[in-house]
Amino acid sequence: MTNNTTTTKTIEAAKTVAAITQDALAHLGEGRLAYVKAINSEDVRTLFPQAPQIAPGVTLFSLHAADGTAIMLTDSREAALANAWSQELEAVSLH
Repeated sequence: MTNNTTTTKTIEAAKTVAAITQDALAHLGEGRLAYVKAINSEDVRTLFPQAPQIAPGVTLFSLHAADGTAIMLTDSREAALANAWSQELEAVSLH
């Protein structure tokens, strides 16, 4: 009986996931969630075209909105998280 119940719950969960449209998924967490991403200084210009030239080989951290929009660039993860907190954004971990 447990196996049948588990199968039923799995099917119900799959139906729920399938009901989310691409548009709804794109706006999930908008204005509330953010994430921090470690980036190499060589990649800064693609995310922040206005940034000054930075020496190669430096690890930096960028804060991104849930939709991937770059918000800010800093030299420490802690500063990026503090910025998220100051903007009332919940920083989530991506794996």
